[in-house]
This record gives sequence, structure tokens and C-alpha cells, in this order.
Amino acid sequence: MTPAAPSAQDGSTSGDEVVVTGTRIPATGLTSSSPVASTNEAQIRLRSALTIEDFSTTIPQLSGGVRQGSQGSDAFGAQVLELRNFGQSRSLVLIDGTRAAPFSFRNSVDVNAIPASLIKRVDVLTGGAAAVYGADAVAGVVNFILNDEYEGIRGTATSRLSVHGGAQYGGSLMLGTGIGDRGNLVIAADYTQRDGVRAGQRSWAATPNQTIPSIGGVFTDVASGRRFGFTDDGTFTTTPSATSNISATYPLISPLKRINVAALYKYEITPQIEVYGRAMYTNARTEETGTPGAAPASVNRTVGISATNPFLTDAIRNQLTFVNGTAQVNVSRSLSELGLIRYATERDTLQVQSGLRGPLTDAVRWNVYAQYGRSTESSLISGDGLVTSPAGANNFASIVNTVNIFGPNRPGLAAALGSTIDGFNRKRDQFVTAGTVSGTLADLFSLPAGPIGFAGGVEYRRETASINQDSALLTGNTYRQGVQAAYRGAFDVIELYGEVLVPLIHDTPLIRKLDVGGAYRLSDYNRFGTHGTWKVEGNWEVDRNLRLRGTYQRVLRTPNFGEFAASTSSLPLNSLVTVDRLKPRYGGDPCVIGTGNAAQCARFGAPSVGSANSTAPGYLTGNYYYGGNPDIKPETGYTTTAGAVFTPTFLPGLNVTVDYYNLDLRGAVGVIQPIAAITSCYITNPTANNPLCALVTRNPNGTFADAFVNNQNLGRLLQRGFDISAAYTLRPDWLPGKGLRASYQGNIVTSYLIQANPTVSAVQCKGTFGATCSSDGTTLVQPDYRHTAGLGWLLDRGVIQFDWQRIGKVRSSTVGSTRDAEDAGCLRPVGLLRLHRCRHDERGRLQPVRQGAAACVDGRCVQHLPRHLRHSGADDRLLADRASLTG
Repeated sequence: MTPAAPSAQDGSTSGDEVVVTGTRIPATGLTSSSPVASTNEAQIRLRSALTIEDFSTTIPQLSGGVRQGSQGSDAFGAQVLELRNFGQSRSLVLIDGTRAAPFSFRNSVDVNAIPASLIKRVDVLTGGAAAVYGADAVAGVVNFILNDEYEGIRGTATSRLSVHGGAQYGGSLMLGTGIGDRGNLVIAADYTQRDGVRAGQRSWAATPNQTIPSIGGVFTDVASGRRFGFTDDGTFTTTPSATSNISATYPLISPLKRINVAALYKYEITPQIEVYGRAMYTNARTEETGTPGAAPASVNRTVGISATNPFLTDAIRNQLTFVNGTAQVNVSRSLSELGLIRYATERDTLQVQSGLRGPLTDAVRWNVYAQYGRSTESSLISGDGLVTSPAGANNFASIVNTVNIFGPNRPGLAAALGSTIDGFNRKRDQFVTAGTVSGTLADLFSLPAGPIGFAGGVEYRRETASINQDSALLTGNTYRQGVQAAYRGAFDVIELYGEVLVPLIHDTPLIRKLDVGGAYRLSDYNRFGTHGTWKVEGNWEVDRNLRLRGTYQRVLRTPNFGEFAASTSSLPLNSLVTVDRLKPRYGGDPCVIGTGNAAQCARFGAPSVGSANSTAPGYLTGNYYYGGNPDIKPETGYTTTAGAVFTPTFLPGLNVTVDYYNLDLRGAVGVIQPIAAITSCYITNPTANNPLCALVTRNPNGTFADAFVNNQNLGRLLQRGFDISAAYTLRPDWLPGKGLRASYQGNIVTSYLIQANPTVSAVQCKGTFGATCSSDGTTLVQPDYRHTAGLGWLLDRGVIQFDWQRIGKVRSSTVGSTRDAEDAGCLRPVGLLRLHRCRHDERGRLQPVRQGAAACVDGRCVQHLPRHLRHSGADDRLLADRASLTG
């Protein structure tokens, strides 16, 4: 991404009109008061972008969020944009200035539903824009400007091959034609395909600590206490290992097939009326591990083994105690024969829009439109099974004497216990209609510095969502899914909004131009009440060299459906140690690992230091409960930006922008994750009446029982920092072509405070990773620095460009932890890196080797890099913009 000159960065021309992201006022020469970073069509094509993800990951203001290759999430092939680590529901995605259709139960949008071939420009406005565009634009907006004036035929084909799987293929076709001299029609189709990758296909992806219950089984005769089992290769043993490792079969990247089809049209019916619109359809099919993660199903149950069991060998029979022909045996065993959990998911997304617009006068324009969007997705779940039969009998206990359960790789188990579950059906609908009048008051009067600009209008929006589950999920009758509740919800809002821009002074000493403005939006929700959002702004052009700008805004985010409509669901609590995505939400029992307050640990009956393995699945015996809250309220906050644009006349071709921002969000919707509750209870506030202690309960033997994480208006998010961009084009006579271009875009976070709830102190989260500093439980990395820099040679018919991306070092956000990115599994990315095997020698130094428990990057150790971030899709390399955290 290359910063453009301010005029291009802030808008694009259509005739004599400049459209500016961040305002609805169309006026020639208007420049944005808010920080806007742009990526143009040439830069997108330069990256051979198959999808939006291929270039959006280079934008420093956009954090990791959920990506289409993510495993263990509920995004199912979607790419979600998230500004400034503020949560995926706090960034608003627009298409040509109007809302894109969301998917699932969140407010987020799968931006890969937008054909990359159609994009003319992408504007990223940071600092909030709720008064202009409505709720959810808390951290800012990402506005995709589409090419509705293309004429001709253009096709592309792209492939990215890899030595050991993970190839990507794609192509696009775009057709555009004029309709006489009064309109345009553009049709585009994109296809992308990605092959899946498993850990065994990457030598550096070995995860020796990723253990599961033994695939051969551990069998304990209840009467005598004798234990026996089988090794992973099927050998009988009386000293069985409790765990196995099948991590080579774990998916790193999920396979995906996606088709995008879109049409854009506009036609001038009369000089005063133009009809316009778009229709976009996407079909995406993917296979992922879903929220249960990659670990297979398992059993830990006492069953009756009959003396007539045909699968008993003499060695097994000698270990059992038969009473009346039956031996009571505890079986702890992975059901790896079922395979890993797989969600075969198909999502269809449709959005249609049509509107009318035109001039009222030479200075005033009108625009009315209506749009409808629907996202539906369904999923078939395999690799799981039903725990009980319709009659209520335990299925595993029922087959232990008719199916061989002794030893690994018993195909009869899959046939007897496996079941394809008709997982869920989700539907999300959005209807929006709006009318706007905008322009200037030039027909009536003008101030000495120019006419007053204005925009005003009304908007109505209705959103509905529903999710239906298979009966097995509703009752929790599966090995790995927990209880998944069905729910539905709806809300509507009618809004009035207005903007004004007043030119105060022009062409005076030190004030070449000074504009001030403001906006106000009144929103009446049937569910959340009436709220007002507003902004004030100023734009001061000192001279041709320097422009100063600033905004102050009140912003608002309404709860998404998962936050206000969802019923209580649950997962097994041990998912916090068996699911990679959830591992950062639990850091072990402080009372066992020795970091907890001794008196508090004794007060709540915790086990003593070192007496147990608190990160073993068996230590977490209950459920992880989560769900919505019908009484939840919207989040509100204030954002401030102040910046300067430097375009020195003494150095043509150089432009530099520096913008300060302050985002302060109160009553943030969130949950108190187990790691935060445990830390508060046993480390930072070890008092008997600490309310957070009740959020993670204990069993009578002291192990953890249940965790409760329902949504509440609890928190505060406060982030401050700077956005910096610079571009310089040098055109020496001696260089062929159009010159050399250097560019830089960076984000520096000076402070990021997250206060989970009023009972705990705020945590400084800049430069950290971990669930303690996750604003939404999804984005787990908060670096304090990012940049993208480039150097390009502009040729007469092309460009050669080199890019460098960097994400700053991060440390663990867990209280008392001394781990940093290299110790805990985060990569300290510097450009494009290659991973090598390494080990610690006797002096603690990392040494590259062929086999080992870690990976070595520039002399640093990476032990548990997140699987979905380990592969760039090209060779065995990892792109720096994908460096992130696992727990």
C-alpha cells in the first residue's frame, strides 16, 4: 500500500465532484478532516490479489482479526476486518459509502464476498465515524469504492504453488460497457480455491506437546486397580501412556472454494434522474475444525466388560477381575478413529441495491436508495458422535462387548459411534433504505471564503438473525460440541442525520483556507432506546506546504445478536486446554503453579503447589458457559484525532501525514475470561468477597469445575497513538521510466488500556498478546508498532516494487508472566522470514537442528505458533503480517 498525495488520498473524482470518505458532503476541492489511508487499484493488482485478505493484511491500522484460513473459529472461511484491535464488531465496512451485508451473529462482514477485481480504491478512515455512517463505526470505517465506469474486457489468472501443499488458484473476468452515452454496466466474476494444509506437511509444524488421550487406550480394572493399555503402534503394555500425539494430522489451513459474481449499473433516465445500483452474490465452501478445535473426541468412562467379550486376549483377561461374568473397567481413550472434527460449511451471501439520484440545482443533489442483504450458512459436522441413544443408553458402554475397543485404529468404533451431524443453519438479513440531500448553499448565498456545504437525510434499517441447531447440539449429546443453543433476534432503527461545513477564512496570511464543520445523528432503536452521536471538525490549510486537521466525535456501537439475543451455550471446560483458539483464555491454576496468594488458595480449597497438573484436561471437569444478555446496552465513547499534512513546495513529490488519535470507549460489551477472573481472585485481588472468584468455580477436590462468561457492559477501552504516512517520488533524468517512489505507512500505539470491569484495574496492553488484552476474545495480539514500507521503480507500462512489513515485538499480557513473543510462541517478524528447526543446547542457546521441539527464527524460539498463521501459501515461509499469538 502506497500513500497517495492528499488530494488523491482523500477522495476520487467523478466529473467535477470529489467524494470523500468520512462525509456525505460532495464539494469540489474538499479534503478530509479525519485520517484516511487509501489503497488504489494499481497497488491491489500489483499484489496479484485473489481476495481482499491478500492486501488488507498490509494495512497497519488493521489488526489480525479472523481470517479465512483460521482454524478453531466460527468464521468458516470469512475474512473479517478489525481496526486497531478494537474488536471485529467495532469496525464498519462500507461499499461505495453504504453498509455491506454482515454475516453470522456478529456485526462483522466477510469482505472476501467483494470481488477484488471490481475494487477501484479502498479507504481506511480511523478515529470513528458514527455521526456520518451510523452505529458500529467506533474504531473507524473501511470503504470499498467499486469501479462502475469500467469499459472493456479484462481477465486474470493467478496461482500460488507450494512445495508441500497449500496451493491457491484464482481467476477473474470483468466486462464493462457503456450504455450509449448515458450509463454503464459492469459485470465481474471471481473464483478462488485454496488447498488445505496439515501439520505433517510442514517440517516446522511439529507440536510435541499437543497431546490427546491415548489412541491405544488406558484401561483400569476398578476392583484391583491394575492398569494396562496399548502403545500408539498397538503393542500391549501394563505401563500405558495416558496421552498420544496425532498433531501431524491437524489442519493448519482449511480448504476453500469461493465464487463471487457482481453487477454494477447506472443509467441517466433524464438529466435530473439517474438510476444506479449493484447486485453481489457469493458462494463459499470450506472445511474447518470449528469452535471445538482439532482434537478428536474421547471417552473416560467405567463400563462392564463381559468375560465372553470376543476381543479379550489372554494378556487383557489376566488384568481384569470378573464378578458374575463382568469386569468393571475404566476406559480412557481417544476416539481418533472418528477423525478430527470437521465442519463442512457452505455460505451464500447476497446483497442487492437500487437507487435514484440527481441534481436539484447546480449546487444541490439528492439521493434515495434501498438495499437488502442476506447471508445464510449451513454446516455438516463429521468426526463426532452421539453420546447416548434415543433411549438414553450410553452408546460407548453399549458397544464395548461387540466392537473391539482395545488398541488404536479400530475401524469398528467409527462405524458404531460416528455420526454426521446436521450442525446448524444460520440466517442473517439486513434491509436499509435512506434518502439524502447534499451540496452547498451557493444558490442562496456564499460566505467570503466560499459557500456553506451541507448534507441531511433519513435512514431506516432493520436487521434479523436466527440460528437453528441439530437436536444433538441443543441437548449437548455429542462428544465435542457442548450445548449449542438456538436463538433468533431482531431490531430496527430510524435515524435522522445532518452535516455542515463552514468555510471561515481563505487567502490571508497564515490561513490559506480554514473550514469548520460538524455532524449529528439521532438514532431511535426499538430495542436499545434513543441515542445521539455527533462530531466537530476543523481543517486549516496554513499555506501550500502545511495543512492541520482535527476531529472530536461521540460514537456508538449497538450489541450484536450474539451479545443480546443468544441463549446460554456451553463447551466442555477442558476445551480451554484442548482447543488452540481457546488456550489463551486459561493460564493454569495459580494455586498449583505457585503464583497465587496462599491464604486465598486455602480459603477456596485449591490443591497445593505442585500437587497436580492444572493444564491437563482432567483438571477442568465442568463446562464453559457463554451467551447473550437481553438487558445489554449500546457502547458509547469519544474519539479525538489531530494531524498535519506536509506537502513542501521546495521538495515536489513529497507528502507526509502525521495524525494523533485517542479512542475512549465506555461500557464496552465483553466477558470476563477465566484467566482474568482467576488472576483477579488469586493474584491481584485475593480477598474473600472478590466477585470474580465466583466466575470460575471449584470441585470439592479443588480442581476447577465451571466457568461463566456471559456478555455484560463491563469494560473500558482507551487507546492512543499515531498514524504516520509518507510518500516521495523522485524523477531523475538519468533513470528510464517515470521515476522512483518510496512509501511508508505506520501505526504507533503509545497506550492501550483495557479495563475488563470496574472491580479490576486497567491493564496496559500495548505490545502484548493474550486473552487478558483481547477486546473481543478473538484478536489476541496488540503490537505497539506496525509498518508497511515500499520502494518502487515506475516504468512506462508497469512498476517493480519491493515491500517490507514489520510487526513489533509483543510480550505476554498475563499478570506475572515473564514470557515474550519468542518464549511463548509469538514470532518477532522482520519482513519475510524462513523458519528453521532449533533446540536449546546445554547453555540455553538456540541451535538449528533437523529435529526438535521448536522452530528457530533469527535465533529466536517459536514453540506454539498458531496453526492458521504458520503458512503463507508459498513455500515454507511465514509472512510477517501473519505473525500472531497462540496461547
